[in-house]
Amino acid sequence: MLPKATLPILAVAGFLFGVYSVVTGNQPPPVAPAVVEPARPPFASYIAGAGIVEARSRNIGIGTPLPGLVKSVEVKVGDRVEAGAVLFRLDDREPLAELEIRRADLLKAQAGVAEAEASLTDANTLLALADAVTDERAISAEDIKRRRNAVLIAKARLETAHAQVRQAEAQLAAVQTTLDRMVVRAPIRGEVLQVNVRLGEYATTGFLSTPLVIMGDMDRLHVRVDIDENDAWRFRKDGKAYGYLRGNSQLGTELKLAYVEPYIVPKRSLTGDSTERVDTRVLQVLYSFDPAALPVFVGQQMDVFIEAPEYTGSTPNPQPGEGGGG
Repeated sequence: MLPKATLPILAVAGFLFGVYSVVTGNQPPPVAPAVVEPARPPFASYIAGAGIVEARSRNIGIGTPLPGLVKSVEVKVGDRVEAGAVLFRLDDREPLAELEIRRADLLKAQAGVAEAEASLTDANTLLALADAVTDERAISAEDIKRRRNAVLIAKARLETAHAQVRQAEAQLAAVQTTLDRMVVRAPIRGEVLQVNVRLGEYATTGFLSTPLVIMGDMDRLHVRVDIDENDAWRFRKDGKAYGYLRGNSQLGTELKLAYVEPYIVPKRSLTGDSTERVDTRVLQVLYSFDPAALPVFVGQQMDVFIEAPEYTGSTPNPQPGEGGGG
């Protein structure tokens, strides 16, 4: 049998444990230290925005004007190519066979021209012989008219033969154009960023969520900065800008304004912040920098700070692109 004091002792111990649990449970959890020190703005008054690095020419998604099996891929990721360089080729056996048919049609049409020219020469000769006869009794008027009509018919046949030659040449040129379109070439001088097509795959036309090849001009990079529409009126083109790499606030560089897209658009490149709304609208501003200044890759995010004058509240009705706000 348990002693009489056991139950009161257990009750007091449970009460004390409950009090301890309530007290410790109401304390705020400790703030976890940041894995990476956030970038610090270099300006007293500024606009902050997230930026995406892209090529100076923008990231060009290469497609194909014609569908078909991929015959060969001539480039790999990282290659620097000149404008007009071959990126990949499609299977061209069918148009090559048609090309031979069109060449034969052209030769046939050219032979038809030679035949029509010979017929016209013969008709002109017979008409000239008839016109050279001075005695009207030697040849009838009907025969002369028939020979003159033969000349007209021969001329019409010659014109038809020339038209058939032009038609055959046009058909041959169409096939050659098709063959040329089956060779996909670089539109500009730049660097190949992605190759998403392989030998033997079927390349389709139209808009693709994943382009067959992505390339761009990497001589100078751009960073596309999203400025919230609430801060858009504070933006000034002459304001200085500085960008830091995500993950290392010690790596940064001064940015030079390239151009502004003066059209507020829905934000597409979300940063992942839980407070960020999908319906946010932004002004997109593009800055340029030398790729040698930072170990950066296309598609990487940057924290960008743009100098903006401090708003004192005394400026009435500030205009877009003018000073204000703080």
